Amino acid sequence: MDGANMMAYAIMELGGRQWKVEPGTQVEINRLPSAVGATHTVDRVLLAHDGTRVRVGRPYLQGAQVVCEILAHQLGPKTISYHFRRRENWRKTVGHRQPLTRLLIKEIRLSDLSPAPAEEREGREAQPPHGHGIGKAGRAPGGMKRRTAKAGAPKTKTKTAQPAA
Repeated sequence: MDGANMMAYAIMELGGRQWKVEPGTQVEINRLPSAVGATHTVDRVLLAHDGTRVRVGRPYLQGAQVVCEILAHQLGPKTISYHFRRRENWRKTVGHRQPLTRLLIKEIRLSDLSPAPAEEREGREAQPPHGHGIGKAGRAPGGMKRRTAKAGAPKTKTKTAQPAA
């Protein structure tokens, strides 16, 4: 591998978690159903850096893959859960070991993820981020509905204190 590829890294989503990986690193994730020695390809790549530039997906990068090799299936450390109820002579001890899979990151594949051509970008209008600067009609600045008087409802009068005679 060349020097630019050695600095490559990616953030991928696997097993409900996000992992920052580089070629040659090992990660332990929740158990995968594949056999030991098999190759596993992850398509859910959120961010990739190829040594020269960073590419961010929305939410995933199209055409980016992380190729992994399954090294072993193992159990995680034992965690003990102890429950008791006072004054009742009742206790329960439960142990748990999470089944895990150890992966070796072989390579990060990036297809030609060039940005959109200038002609396409000029056609799009610049839009502010979601929820900024655009208010909904009938809403107060904090997002609460404005209180307005109903059309046919009579206005109520408030009582004023009368001076004692």
